[in-house]
Amino acid sequence: MTQTRLDEIWQLIDAQRIALADLLDDLSDDEWRHPSLCSGWTVRDVAAHLTLQQLRVRDAMGLMVRWRGTMHRTIANEARRRAALPTAQLITQIRGMVGSRRPNAGVTEKETLTDILVHSQDIAIPLGRPLPMAPGAAAVSASRCLSMRWPPPIKASRIARSFRLTATDTTWSAGNGPEVRGPMAALLLAITGRRVALSELTGPGVAELGRRLPA
Repeated sequence: MTQTRLDEIWQLIDAQRIALADLLDDLSDDEWRHPSLCSGWTVRDVAAHLTLQQLRVRDAMGLMVRWRGTMHRTIANEARRRAALPTAQLITQIRGMVGSRRPNAGVTEKETLTDILVHSQDIAIPLGRPLPMAPGAAAVSASRCLSMRWPPPIKASRIARSFRLTATDTTWSAGNGPEVRGPMAALLLAITGRRVALSELTGPGVAELGRRLPA
């Protein structure tokens, strides 16, 4: 990847971090306690999770000390530990990462982009708060999700490879099989297992995609 392209991806990450921090600034206490799109996670839990985007190797070792049997449960436990921080501190930490070029140990900037794009929607959608996702950013993230070998891709991404996914708001397509069309943001959400996006998609493959995506 060229340095110019790398810089562009970090700029997309910065833009989404700023937009999310601005949204979080405006939330009421009840909204912070509201369920997110992530089952069992509140908006506060997801925001706390997003403060964990710059873990070094030594930080990752600290997570292992608090191992909960699976990576998913360990990450959830760490997010909920962070969620005990004051609201203003969580927002400050998210905004404070703007300008940084450091991903978590073991992943690339594209995973960081996916994390902030998708989890921002996990917060915004159930609150009914518009938080636009740039089609170009979503396209970079979707391409990465569909091509990943390591870290191991989630089940929804593996399923999505069996469909011809076509964006209606930018020049992007991927996969083979029955066609699924829609806004790039909705395609990314479906690729990452967010069934809420299905209502924005059309095409002969939508029903089958909905049947196969995990509940």
